[in-house]
Amino acid sequence: MKKNYTIFHIEGGLGKHVAATAVAKCIKNAYPKKSLIVVCAYPEVFLGLNFVDRVYKIGNTPYFYQDYIENKNSLIFKHEPYFTTEHINKTLPLIENWCKLYNLEYNNEKPQISFNLRQKQYGFNKWLREKPIMVIQTNGGPLNQQPYPYSWTRDIPYNISQQLVTTYSEKYHIIQICRNPSQALQGCEVITEELTNMELFSLLIHSEKRILIDSCLQHAAAALDLPSSVLWIGTSSKIFGYEIHNNIKAILPKGIKLPDSYLFDFEFSGQLHECPFIENDIFDLNQIISSVEEN
Repeated sequence: MKKNYTIFHIEGGLGKHVAATAVAKCIKNAYPKKSLIVVCAYPEVFLGLNFVDRVYKIGNTPYFYQDYIENKNSLIFKHEPYFTTEHINKTLPLIENWCKLYNLEYNNEKPQISFNLRQKQYGFNKWLREKPIMVIQTNGGPLNQQPYPYSWTRDIPYNISQQLVTTYSEKYHIIQICRNPSQALQGCEVITEELTNMELFSLLIHSEKRILIDSCLQHAAAALDLPSSVLWIGTSSKIFGYEIHNNIKAILPKGIKLPDSYLFDFEFSGQLHECPFIENDIFDLNQIISSVEEN
């Protein structure tokens, strides 16, 4: 008898991988008798999920064809949701659109993250502080793909983030997540050491409040059922966001010109000449504070 597999191939960033765990669950629900094999850039996201049978890192797949495809009853899921009409036109959330692309039934499956015993123990010891922890992620994305330290399309403006730290520093131990030390805020602990992705995600479990941007941590917070305040500038909360969060949208000016945009409006890298803002009043500070108090 031929062996049965579903093979789910994922490319892209860490946040996209967290979102993809919901799609993986839909694949397993549709084909429960087939072993689910995941090939991706961040295997650690899938290792603890009981509905995933094997995980391989892209580029490290020895004998994969012979083991899982040749003379097997395998189904391949390797389409890119970012280049579908629904995604480009912002008509369907990422996970729902991804499932539609694969003709999978979607029943509001949510992302999942699972920690093993040692990961939980590490997080408890690593993130123990005298005051309750507030996490603020001011900057996100890989360094090698973003030419500027500050990306106006999704990073929190420095003046806003510093005012938030000043407002909450007495009540909370604030831990800032950013790309490099040059973006550090005053009055908070800045994570500069290199962490594994699961170590970073464990910080969320031990936090009481979270102010995030459209990056991996807002996906992880949704996967962990941790309501957060998420700030959006050039990306869409309708596509990438979650109802569990308070999604706060920037005040975009009218008549924005996008001379270099093709299928998408704003690039994550935040090209300087496309920035439509004249001043730093991108967000209403009081709206963010109200959101933090609510969550």
